[in-house]
Amino acid sequence: MNIKKNNRFVEFFKRFGVYIGVGVVVLAVTLTFAITAIVNSNRDVVDVGGNNVKVSLPMDTPTIVKDFSSTALQENTTLNQWEAHLAIDMTSESNKVYSIMDGTVTKVEYDYLIGNMVEVTHKDGLVSYYCSLDKDALVKVGDSVKSGDQLGTTGLSASAETDLKQHLHFYMTLNGEEVDPNNYLDLQNK
Repeated sequence: MNIKKNNRFVEFFKRFGVYIGVGVVVLAVTLTFAITAIVNSNRDVVDVGGNNVKVSLPMDTPTIVKDFSSTALQENTTLNQWEAHLAIDMTSESNKVYSIMDGTVTKVEYDYLIGNMVEVTHKDGLVSYYCSLDKDALVKVGDSVKSGDQLGTTGLSASAETDLKQHLHFYMTLNGEEVDPNNYLDLQNK
């Protein structure tokens, strides 16, 4: 009698073992994707004024040309001077520029030194500035934008940084004070 019970067990696995194995593999792959999605979705959320806010990069796969520095002076070869650089200059193959967070467009203007600029005001005193843009912005003052909405494309309009060629001059303020965008954007390895 004991032998028949063992045979039923063996027969069950002979018959359904492949399905059980495939089910285990599918479950493991599904769990891996779910955990990866949760980890990646938290990577682009930052604390702004006590609130978790979704933040995206201002360009597709950006390359940093000149990083933020409030203490170490950096050479500006266009102006032939050393200066603090309270922005991040970046390039991308697509040249498309996106809003990093939900907000409202509060300025679309031209400044001789930083070029064509779009200013987006976000919640809790945070403002992002997208400078050295092409002349044709895709937004106007008063527009509501979401994180990842395209604002325009990079251009050659910043006369203070013509040596950097076509790029985005990006900076941020919090309650009117310049802040390091690296504290808000996942630019490591860029």
